Parts: sequence; C-alpha cells; structure tokens
Amino acid sequence: MTPDEYCQQKAARSGSSFYYSFLFLPPNRRRAITALYAFCREVDDVVDECQEPQLAATKLAWWRQELARFSAGQAQHPVTQALQAASAEFHLPEEQLQEIIDGMEMDLQQSRYLDFKALSLYCYRVAGVVGLLAAEIFGYQDRKTQKYAHDLGIAFQLTNIIRDVGEDARMGRIYLPIEDLQRFGVTAADILKSRHSENFRRLMDFQIERAERYYVQAIDELPTADRRAQRPGLVMAAIYRTLLDEIKRDGCQVLTQRTSLTPLRKLWIAWRTWVRG
Repeated sequence: MTPDEYCQQKAARSGSSFYYSFLFLPPNRRRAITALYAFCREVDDVVDECQEPQLAATKLAWWRQELARFSAGQAQHPVTQALQAASAEFHLPEEQLQEIIDGMEMDLQQSRYLDFKALSLYCYRVAGVVGLLAAEIFGYQDRKTQKYAHDLGIAFQLTNIIRDVGEDARMGRIYLPIEDLQRFGVTAADILKSRHSENFRRLMDFQIERAERYYVQAIDELPTADRRAQRPGLVMAAIYRTLLDEIKRDGCQVLTQRTSLTPLRKLWIAWRTWVRG
C-alpha cells in the first residue's frame, strides 16, 4: 500500500464531512489535503483511543519526532511520507503541524475551559491551524484569505463541540466554557449525567449562534479573487451549517444523540456548493 493509498483509506473510513469537501479537487491538491486530514486523524485517534494518558503522551511524543524527520526529508510513517511529498509542492511548515499536536496535548492536560478565550486557543491549535494549512494547499492570491481560513477552522471546531457534547461528556470532557454554563444556569453534572433542560437548550442555542457568527465572518472575509480556489472550505461550511440547522431543529438533543447527515445528503450539498463556486 502506498502512502497516498493509506491516507485515502484513513479519510474514507472516517466518514467525515471533510472527505466530501475535497472530492472535486485536482489530483495533486486532493492527495495533499487527504494527507493533511489523515495526519489530523492519526494524532486525534491517539488521544481518543488511548485509555492511559501516559501512553497517549508517549505516542504524541513519537509524532513530534516524526514531524522532525518529516522536516528533514526522512519521514517513516505513511502519513508523514505523503505529507512530505505534498510539502514539496505546497507550503506545509513543521511548526504548524506541531501546533496541531499542541492542541491534542491539551486534551490530555485539561477537560474544562474557564472561558471562551481559553477555548479559542484550543480551537486554534486543533482547527484554525488546519484551516491555514488547507488554504495553502487550495491556493490563494490575497493574504486576507488566511484570516478567512483561520476563522472557518474555528467555526468547524465549534460545530464539532456542539455536535459531540454528549459523546465528549461520556469521556469526561466538557468543552463548553464554564462561564457559559454559569450564564445559563447549567452545571457540569447536568452535562455529565445527560440532563436535558430548557436552560441547556438555551445554552446550546447560544453556542450555535456563536459558531454561525464565525461562519458569516469567515465567508465575508474571503476575497473574491480566491473564492474559486477555496471552494472546498465553502463546501465544508455548507455541510456543517446544515448540520447546525438539524441540531437546532431536533431541539439540541446532543446529550443523548449524535446528529449527522447522510452520505447522499453530504454529497448533494458538496456538489451544489462546488457548482455554484
């Protein structure tokens, strides 16, 4: 199996909406973004699948060393070998890839966030940086596109947090800021014990509105000259905003269920958004 085939399998198995967002890319850009996505999946799986924090920390330390080898042109893992090939054509700095691991390490070190400022740092590391790297792969002419890519990445991560409140709680994690819980009269115990209430519904409406503001802000920031090149991000935004609409329509029942879109619906949204340009 080649490095590119390994990354393709990793991306396809995940069933993620990201997979649909780069289906229509030219082969070289599709291979590069698939490698980046596969890297994110590899390091994220370390945190999610390792029951022992020390083992997860050891594995992330190995990935840090592997990124140093990647930078030196000596990558060993199929994912970093694919990234190495992509980096020969696109600018994928080791420093930014290391920042993604910084974000994964935050999951090993804390399970609560005091305020949105603290959560924003986490979102930047695990998603904002990915947005910046993706923008390099897709291509742009105007540096303002970097701000768009950053904010879109934050919007994606906020959407993930909203969708996965219950799933994260079952792993002992609450990403919703403590200041937001206090504002709406929701306790950590309410979330950990899956106690849905009107206050929780209002809390989630607030989170959805915040994520939506980031989508609007990001898309407003995208320069017209780069809109066509950055279509994969717009595809992903269309899919994720539809998901937010579904979560709200379902009454924000995220404590006990994981709202998702069917593959066919994702494909339809992806095609429609891509054609519109």
